[in-house]
Amino acid sequence: MKIAIMGCGATGSVYAGLFASAGHEVWAIDRWAEHVEAMGRKGLTLTGASGERTVPVNATTDPAEAPECDLVIIATKAMDVAEAAEAARPLIGAKTIVMPIQNGLGSAERAVRILGRERVKIGVIGGFGASVPEPGHAHHNGWDLVRLGEVSGPASDELKNLEAVWTDAGFKAQCFDDLDGMIWEKLICNVAFSGPCALTGLTIGEAMASPEASVVSLWCAQEAFNVASALAIDTGVKDPARHIRAFAAKIPDAKPSLLLDHQAGRRSEIDVINGAIPRAGLRVGVPAPVNESITALVKEREKTFGGQGSKASQE
Repeated sequence: MKIAIMGCGATGSVYAGLFASAGHEVWAIDRWAEHVEAMGRKGLTLTGASGERTVPVNATTDPAEAPECDLVIIATKAMDVAEAAEAARPLIGAKTIVMPIQNGLGSAERAVRILGRERVKIGVIGGFGASVPEPGHAHHNGWDLVRLGEVSGPASDELKNLEAVWTDAGFKAQCFDDLDGMIWEKLICNVAFSGPCALTGLTIGEAMASPEASVVSLWCAQEAFNVASALAIDTGVKDPARHIRAFAAKIPDAKPSLLLDHQAGRRSEIDVINGAIPRAGLRVGVPAPVNESITALVKEREKTFGGQGSKASQE
């Protein structure tokens, strides 16, 4: 297949490295010129949970340089999805599948508004703990499940074929019929660590081990669970505290993308992660004061930051 990664930062580079290693023609597209130049000159090096490899990829800052692709993965930050979807138009043919994979809520809707419901599929990942130590090199601490779903309705044959593409590249992938459930299951983990780790500077494992920070993480997760339950969304989670502890145990050394953003002086996706919980809670009369406070504190800190930059990585 011809596969384009729009936003080939941290997690996007994990996709690119493993798909290229499996023999696909990969186009790594990103605005970070140094990363693109390094990938084009010496290949993409991927280290971490999936092993170590250096693979050739087609790297560019301009989507118009790439051909029409079979699969376009939008791996940008949530606030950049609309721009990436517009920029991806030269890559899209009659049978192209577009898959936005972001943290938080709302990315699928942005892609659908621009590219149409008929070509968009949804991806949800968690537990990768990806980062870019240097241009041309991505590292990931975990390698958890890639959840695939339709914008609405049960998994189609097309989506099941796409599941096989991911699986053959070494990912643990699975189709789900309940899109909302898989998004909120991940969101429970995201809110537990994204804002709290950004504010404290702690890794996921350190936050869970801290008596003080873990209380905040647990309350963030509990509030998300409460809102999902009030929305009648089946996340498959019975005990949110146990759920996030199990998540943390898989990638204790990982830094959530919000922490990586703050360390680089970039604004983050806080509005679609912790900030999404009080907004959703308002619709069903469920308060979420801890997530609301975390969001306010993160946004206050980010007033001192510059632009978002193109090197943003996704957990």
